[in-house]
Amino acid sequence: MVKEHVLHQNEMNVKTSKFLDKFVKRVKANPPGVCPIAVQLSFLQSARSQTCGKCVPCRDGLLEVENMMRDILDGKAEMDTFENMVDLCHTIEDTADCAIGYEAANIVLKSVEEFYDEYMSHIKSHRCQAEVGQKVPCISFCPANVNIPGYIALIGEHRYADAINLIRHDNPFPTACAFICEHPCEEKCRRDLLDSPINIRGLKKFAVDQIAADEVKVPECNVSTGKKVAIVGGGPSGLTTAYFLSLMGHKVVVYEERDHLGGMLRYGIPNYRLPKDRLDQDINAILSTGNIEVKYNVAIGDGKDITMEQLLEDYNAVYVAIGAQTGKSVDVEGVDANGVYSAVDMLGEIGRGNIPDYSGKRVVVVGGGNVAMDCARSAVRCKAKEVTVIYRRRQIDMTALPSEIQGAIEEGVELLTLNAPVKINKDENNNVSGFVCQPQIISTYRGGKPSVTKANKEEFEVPCEIVLMAIGQDIVSAPFEKYSVNERRKTFETEPTTRVKGYDKVFAGGDCVFGPATVIKAIGAGKIAALNIDEYLGYHHKYLDDIQIPEPKENDRTHYGRVHLTDRSARERRCNFDPVENGMSFDEAMQECRKCLRCDHFGCGVLEGGRS
Repeated sequence: MVKEHVLHQNEMNVKTSKFLDKFVKRVKANPPGVCPIAVQLSFLQSARSQTCGKCVPCRDGLLEVENMMRDILDGKAEMDTFENMVDLCHTIEDTADCAIGYEAANIVLKSVEEFYDEYMSHIKSHRCQAEVGQKVPCISFCPANVNIPGYIALIGEHRYADAINLIRHDNPFPTACAFICEHPCEEKCRRDLLDSPINIRGLKKFAVDQIAADEVKVPECNVSTGKKVAIVGGGPSGLTTAYFLSLMGHKVVVYEERDHLGGMLRYGIPNYRLPKDRLDQDINAILSTGNIEVKYNVAIGDGKDITMEQLLEDYNAVYVAIGAQTGKSVDVEGVDANGVYSAVDMLGEIGRGNIPDYSGKRVVVVGGGNVAMDCARSAVRCKAKEVTVIYRRRQIDMTALPSEIQGAIEEGVELLTLNAPVKINKDENNNVSGFVCQPQIISTYRGGKPSVTKANKEEFEVPCEIVLMAIGQDIVSAPFEKYSVNERRKTFETEPTTRVKGYDKVFAGGDCVFGPATVIKAIGAGKIAALNIDEYLGYHHKYLDDIQIPEPKENDRTHYGRVHLTDRSARERRCNFDPVENGMSFDEAMQECRKCLRCDHFGCGVLEGGRS
């Protein structure tokens, strides 16, 4: 009898787990345009209907949480209500007798973490946030607002050139983003309600693999306006602004400090992730608009090749997009030793074609982001004997993409997590001889993630000859310090119009404004800057195209597994800088295209003219 009861309880727990797992997916896939608190309230009501009513936390506690959440949604709550709701959820999570109670409370807590700003808007302003109005989740979460359902539909019709030009309508780097975009659009894909998010980046890669971006003719430029705009920096943000301003009919001159365009796309991302000949396809297409002139090897600033004052005198507007081009270091003893390098500098040299030789050497990489993974995997390809990544938190806390971490492990990189840097040991010739770490222990939550503290364990040394510091990037804004640069963050202070505060003709965007971030975020900033500069110059340009997006078909609700892109075998790819990622097959791409629910037409409202 006891055994039967246990089996029944286990079966119920499995069913409950599956039931609540759908809730978690729905929380993550909450569509913009619908208040997330309203959605969460409906989930909570559904969960409460599943309770047996025998224990107080479920029976009474969830009802009380529901009432408080309704008050918040209706704009009747104060901050005390919010805090009491959170405290009650923690209590239910700790005391409920079954998964219904503690998982339902946990989902509410996840929604508080995910949508904290929305809760605060209801409490303080008694209304939804202003941005609750975007209709299509994937478009909303793309920083460049690319029409994703549109280009997926075009790929499904085998119209690859049209798909590329539709991407270009908002993002002139379809190829680069096909290789390295962190695809925030997939996080809220509503297909997750059925099975799994569409592999949007993989479909973009399929399109640009069918036809090179520089073989697809860009739209015609508008009539020349006679206006001239200077752009300082030839990275993704600067080139995006140049592309759109050129199409609007303005003359653009790009000042690039190095001898090639691309910024950190060229000098910060290794060839095995983004082949430079493929990057050049995007850049060639951008330059083919015809209104863009590039001046290479030109530094801007007092005492350099040209000053900002000269630019302001010669041009109608100036856009500063200098990015975050240098690396930060850890302030530990021995950091001045021979063999300690910035990760950004190391990757920059590789981008210039200067491949270091680490034959027989042991390499330590400090950090847990994508730059750290790029360094570690590049060190492997530079013939290092051993490569060890040291990170002070857990692997799950690393900011690098999980695929990058997995790729590094497959290639033989060792991860030493929960270890903090202490010092770098040197030999008598001031050369690196070892890296000393202090073990850490995971601790209390701060700012939404668990902190770490010193563990009661002895320090230990990792023998090495090379140390690569990959703990972040820095902005070289000193030459522009009088143009509203924040001294502490080294970023430009701008108005909502991207204009630098206090200067009519100076605009800024990208990493030098919001700090080191993703490529797609820099592209989005460049697009917005172009629109603002155009308005400042007295225009309100739009460029038209004749791309007819296919009419939506009836949704295919068959459950499909997600098509993941595969990599070349680790033992093969670790020996060179050739691209590691394979593309989709035709059949895989068509299956992923069929999964699109066409949220631009069904369920989220209609986009006028197919545009966001």
